Amino acid sequence: MAAELGIEAHVLRHWEDVGALTVRRDGNGYRVYDDNAVEQARTVLKLRRVGLSLPEVTAAMAPKKSAAQAVVKAKIAELERDIAERRQAITFLRHTAECRHRYLDDCPDCATFVRET
Repeated sequence: MAAELGIEAHVLRHWEDVGALTVRRDGNGYRVYDDNAVEQARTVLKLRRVGLSLPEVTAAMAPKKSAAQAVVKAKIAELERDIAERRQAITFLRHTAECRHRYLDDCPDCATFVRET
């Protein structure tokens, strides 16, 4: 199962330990990755890859849709803030790379960027 997903086996065990993955056991206590467990693991993996923490993944997979939606909407807002901050950083860096002033302190535009939060 781990090889199929391209992850280490200990990652699957960890997901199970923290409650993000439910895997049934056979009579000897061995894990049985049936179709439901495989689909659940793929969902966990995808949610992790889009930036959710394991507690967020667990909450996003909650049976109550409103609780899951709240977590996803909060993550969307966080990612949108991150994108806005990175765009500001790119704008600032592009300006500094092309700035005609020798020192950033000498440039009024750089000073404006620096004062922004």
